[in-house]
Amino acid sequence: MAEKTAQSTSHPKPDQDADVGRSGDPADVDYSVFTVGQRRYIVFMASWAGFFSPVSSQIYFPALNTLAKDLQVSNSLINLTLTSYMIFQGLSPMFIGDFADKAGRRPAYILCFTIYIAANIGLALQNNYAALFVLRCLQSAGSSTTIALSSGVVSDVATASQRGSYIGFVTAGSLMGPSVGPVIGGLLSQYLGWRAIFWFLTIFAAAFMVPFLVFFPETARGIVGNGSLPPQKWNMSLISYLESRKAREEGAISTAITSKQKLKFPNPFQTLAIVFQKDTSLILFCNAILFAGFYDVSASIPSIFNDLYGLDDLQVGLCYIPFGLGATIASIVNGKFLDFNYRRLAKQLNFPLTKNRETDLRNFPIEKARLQLAFPLLVLGSISVLAFGWFLNYGIHLAAPTCILFLMGLTLTGAFNTISTLLVDLYPTQAAKATAANNFGRCLLGAGATALIDPMLSTMGRGWCFTFIALVMMATTPLLLIVIQKGPDWREERRLKEEAKKARNENATEMTAR
Repeated sequence: MAEKTAQSTSHPKPDQDADVGRSGDPADVDYSVFTVGQRRYIVFMASWAGFFSPVSSQIYFPALNTLAKDLQVSNSLINLTLTSYMIFQGLSPMFIGDFADKAGRRPAYILCFTIYIAANIGLALQNNYAALFVLRCLQSAGSSTTIALSSGVVSDVATASQRGSYIGFVTAGSLMGPSVGPVIGGLLSQYLGWRAIFWFLTIFAAAFMVPFLVFFPETARGIVGNGSLPPQKWNMSLISYLESRKAREEGAISTAITSKQKLKFPNPFQTLAIVFQKDTSLILFCNAILFAGFYDVSASIPSIFNDLYGLDDLQVGLCYIPFGLGATIASIVNGKFLDFNYRRLAKQLNFPLTKNRETDLRNFPIEKARLQLAFPLLVLGSISVLAFGWFLNYGIHLAAPTCILFLMGLTLTGAFNTISTLLVDLYPTQAAKATAANNFGRCLLGAGATALIDPMLSTMGRGWCFTFIALVMMATTPLLLIVIQKGPDWREERRLKEEAKKARNENATEMTAR
């Protein structure tokens, strides 16, 4: 586990540009100087970090009925804590995502987990609904940004040809939440009480922070380039700091190349700028619709399965296992398919495939390479939601909707993963902000969908309610086709605008200097 970071032991030769990650011809330098083993460790830790946001949401589901009784509030009020959680899940990454791109991944992770641990301690000790509501918002603010940070970490160390697999492994951690979370939550709520859920999360987060602080290197390309530059001293892992100090004492490393990046206040409007781009706005809207349907199913399971099948907290938690299992399998397998499809199209178009080199996607249809896999997954996922609703409508044996949950997790998660990978491809240097924009759209729409699911079920009935959700999800396919057709032109248009803006800024700087 104790990986030696490239930042403290690898540095440019005297005849090289010191900042190989930020200057020179990208085709002549490694995209990342981290070894394969180091990259695997980095991705593993990013995946583990990404696990906390969904598990914090899903572990809570089996205890919803118990919490409502203990705090003497209605199920609708308890569901509002799900809605508020998702609102903050969408808003907080807008601040932390920009902070992570400027200050580094490590400071952002440390800030998030400090907030998260404090919120969980408060949740374990609180005794009223108001405290539960506020602390759930704080818990969400601490944990939700970890997914955006994980995507940023992947963009730091993986090229476009490898990105599908790496994103798949990272999201595998976050998507284990739907299967592991409810089971743990059900066990703890059933035998130790709902407070044990939050003590468990506190201990689990502390267990993550120990190896993180000791071993995890800074990866942000704005701070360490391709990994060959050491970050600021306060931003080093313990292992990196000790190795860097030893190297300086031996005269093997110069302090002159240490990054001087200054901390800046995060700007959430940069994330909003991504949201309103032509191609990304359509991509984010489609992903938000799919996520809202996915979350509606998750949020409705405790009450429906309790009413229809008489299940207790633990039994409800066990019913989430197929859901999460399908999601975890999809994230890993779909990542491999994404890389395969990228290579297939590249060979057809004679597009260069060079290992560990920066890839200019200007003349490559990356939208087509990614979204081709989304269509069959989206259709099958919509059908599974429809079937789930009618199985519940007719009260079919528990085995039927539970098996459908596996298919739903498999297909819808594959679609999420495909779109998430495309977003990182479109914004490789701003991956944390791009994923924050994704969270912003899908979590706010998901929050609204969660608030509406109970009234919809009461008014429309289970069958027609989930039929409506499935049809809305299916309606996103034409929008993805538009992205495939128009996306490359919109991407080039955005690139030209950015280059023109950069040229104007450089001219203004030169005029000021004179």
